[in-house]
This record gives sequence, structure tokens and C-alpha cells, in this order.
Amino acid sequence: MDFLTNLSEGWQFGIQLFVVLVCLFYGARKGGIALGLLGGIGLLVLAFGFNVAPGKPAISVMLTILAVVVASATLQASGGLDVMLQIAERVLRKNPKFLTILAPFVTCFLTILCGTGHVVYTMMPIIYDIAIKNNIRPERPMAASSISSQMGIIASPVSVAVVSLTALLLEADNKLAGFDGYVNLLQITIPSTLFGVLCIGIFSWFRGKDLDKDEEFQEKIKDPEFKKYVYGDSKTLLGVKLPFKDWLAMWIFLGAIVVVAVLGAFPELRPSFEVKGALKPMSMVDTIQMFMLLAGSALLIFTNVDAGKIGKNEIFRSGMIALVAVFGISWMADTMFAVHTPMMKEALGDIVKAQPWTYAIMLLLISKFVNSQAAAIAAFVPLALGIGVEPGIVIAFAAACYGYYILPTYPSDLATIQFDRSGTTHIGKFVINHSFILPGLIGVCSSCVAGYVIALAAGYL
Repeated sequence: MDFLTNLSEGWQFGIQLFVVLVCLFYGARKGGIALGLLGGIGLLVLAFGFNVAPGKPAISVMLTILAVVVASATLQASGGLDVMLQIAERVLRKNPKFLTILAPFVTCFLTILCGTGHVVYTMMPIIYDIAIKNNIRPERPMAASSISSQMGIIASPVSVAVVSLTALLLEADNKLAGFDGYVNLLQITIPSTLFGVLCIGIFSWFRGKDLDKDEEFQEKIKDPEFKKYVYGDSKTLLGVKLPFKDWLAMWIFLGAIVVVAVLGAFPELRPSFEVKGALKPMSMVDTIQMFMLLAGSALLIFTNVDAGKIGKNEIFRSGMIALVAVFGISWMADTMFAVHTPMMKEALGDIVKAQPWTYAIMLLLISKFVNSQAAAIAAFVPLALGIGVEPGIVIAFAAACYGYYILPTYPSDLATIQFDRSGTTHIGKFVINHSFILPGLIGVCSSCVAGYVIALAAGYL
């Protein structure tokens, strides 16, 4: 393989980038756990073909994913998630006329509380039922809710994306004045995310034809069997008396989140340890990992949950897929970009500094490649900071880490299409013209604009 190592750095970078992109595209096409596994091929080519020393996988990110997913999966297995869903359903069914506005906020808040957007699966049948029974085009609240559930990740105090981004900003060589970490980031991402969700709801309120004016839909429901399928049986948790242990499970989990938020806001409450001759409070990465494991343990002990069920539910399975994806992708990306950072800084540094929005576009596209906000942050933010992107820009455009709605390949979007029995939530003839593309673009772009304004007001820009 000497001929590869004898090439100019530009040629080596081009070939390596091609290999990495092939792995990402093929992995995304295969779906599931394949995305992380394909990183092994890229690593093999880089190490054995180009003699590039292996980089470091995002171990802290992976361990945080593991801790949060286990805690959230235990919450689901214990019945605590059912309580949250029952409360959410009660809010939606009391205000059916405002479903298209309220449903996205409900799914976003569920994600903020649980740290994962996969909780949306259990809400979709409820949202569909309320929509179809009130003659609301199901595409409106369902597509908006799917997008909003993923947008909530960058605003969640227990999400891997937030913890990862905080750690990367605090470890950056170019420290941001006035930015102390965790809580400062959430002060930007929470309001900007909620503004984006509001914009999605307003847009969705007017999209598509009302069902009684949709000729295609009206033609379909002339078939009695199809009409029965569309209007079907109601999916509801209302009237179901959930046992005390389910309520206890919810409060244990929410209590852990509150404690994490308080410890993030007041670093002096965390134990301090000597690091390079100076006392520093325990990192929020370690804090979140500990309290998520504690929450899972408390749920196991006090709600008598069957431990065997924890590893079998949807949250656990989806989380493990994300864990493997972050492992393979972050390791491959760090291996490749670390060796070429000086060249990329020289080539791209001035462009990104002059046109900060180009950072958001690149992060958005990488997120689509890797299908994970945490993986996109782990792969691209260190490179961006290395080539001179200002930390304030990284904070302002944090919402751009969500770009995997561009193609309708993400599990929550595909599941939403299946839950909409009316067929209004769909993938278009040209694939790219699907139900999620416009809500996604509107939500992320408006969140980035709001994030920029709030970061500017906070003095980060």
C-alpha cells in the first residue's frame, strides 16, 4: 500500500473521504445497526491502507447513551412512561381543535424529559385517532409531531447530544467567555427549539387539503372496508386506572432529571477533585451517567419491574442501535479528520469564519449521513472548532445537528407513515417530496435563527 501513502495529502484526503462517504451511504441504506458496523471498513482502509493511526471513539458519548437508554427503557418497562402518555393524551383530547399546534409540543416535551425521541411511537396512534375522529388531516399533526420529537433532543437535559456538545465546548482551545457549560447551553437550545416547534405547528395547521375537500381521500373511503380501516377502533389510555407503581416510576425518573438539572445549574453542589493541580467539580457527563444509572436502579428496586423486559422494549433496542452507530462513525471520523485538520483549517477556516451559516449546512448534512444528532456532533464539532469556527456559532446553530428528516429513512418517520391509516402522511413520487421535509426545514431553520438571536443577546457572538 506504499503507493497510497506516497500520494499528496490532497489526493489522500479525497480518497479517504470517498471511502468514508461510501460507508455512510451504504450503512444508511441498509439501516439499523449497519451504519455503525460499516465504520469498521473505513477504519481498516485508513489504518492498513493509508497508515493513519486510529483515532479515539467517543467513549463518553457512548457511555452516556448507554446510561440514558437503560434508564429510559427501565421507565418504559416499569409503566412510568404510560403515565406520561396518559397525561399527554388527556391534554390533547381536551383540545382537539388545536391538535396540530399542541401535539408537536407534547412530543417535544416527552423527548426533553426522556432524552430520546423514540417515545413518539406510543403517541402516534393517539394523535392519529384524535385527528381522524375530528376530521383533521392526520398528516398535519403527525408529521409535525414526528419532527418535533426529534428536535427536542438538543433541548433535553439528559440527552447525549446536549452533554456531548457541552463537553466539546468546554474542552475547546478557544474558550467562550461567560459560557460555563450545561445550563448555559440549555438556555439557548430550549427556547430556540420551542420557537421552532411553534413555527412547525403554525405551518402544519394550513398544509394540505381538509379531508372533506380531499378528492383522493373521499374516493378511497367509498370502499366500506377501507373506511372501516381508516376510522377503526380508538386507541386510548383514558379511563385506564394505572397502578401506584406506575406513578411512582414516573416521579422517580422525573426526580432524577430535576436533580441533574440542579447539579448542572450549581456546580458547587457536585464533588470536586484535583485535576492538574486545581480543584474542579465533577463533570456533567459523569453526573448524568451516575444519576441515570441511579434512576434505573431505583425503578428496579421500588417498582418491582421485571428486569428481563428492559432489554426487549423499543427504547432499549433503538438506543443500542444508536450506540453502535456512534461507536463506528465517531471512531472513523476522528481517525480521518484528525490527521487532516491543519489542511482543512487552511482550506475552509476563512470560508466558515466569513460565512458562519456554512457550518450549519455542513452539520445538517452530516447528521443526515449518520442519522444521529449525538454522532453528528461527535464527528463534526471537534473538526469545526479545530478549523476556527467560533464556539458562539456552534451554540447558536445547535439545532442544525438534526438533519435526518431530509430523506424519509429514520424509524420514527417511517413508523409515523404506518400509523397514519388514511395515507395522508406519505413518501412522494420523487422520495424527497415527503411529508416531513417542509416541517423539518421550517423547524430547524427557525430554531437556528432564534438560537442566533438568543446567543447574540447572551453575548456569545
